Amino acid sequence: MIGNMLEQDFIAYLIFGLALNFMFSIMFGVYLSKNIGLEEMMHSKGDKEQSTLVGLSLFIPFAKMLITLYRVAILQIYFLNKGYSHKEFWVYMTHNR
Repeated sequence: MIGNMLEQDFIAYLIFGLALNFMFSIMFGVYLSKNIGLEEMMHSKGDKEQSTLVGLSLFIPFAKMLITLYRVAILQIYFLNKGYSHKEFWVYMTHNR
């Protein structure tokens, strides 16, 4: 038993959370590539690596999806509402500062 759930239920939540993450991630990637341009994204991509916690979040149901939604919120609240562009968000997400 894991967190008052049977192992089968936990695995089902884990798989459903990963499926939702892939759906949100693909939609977010398509949205950014439409607004920035795929070639511009490839040319301006930095070498920033994701933190270890993001990689470990794959094992917590829905955690990876929440991280993706957090990035969407950062884009909307901090960048777009303050007049920054999608490209500036992309540079922020992919470059070390």
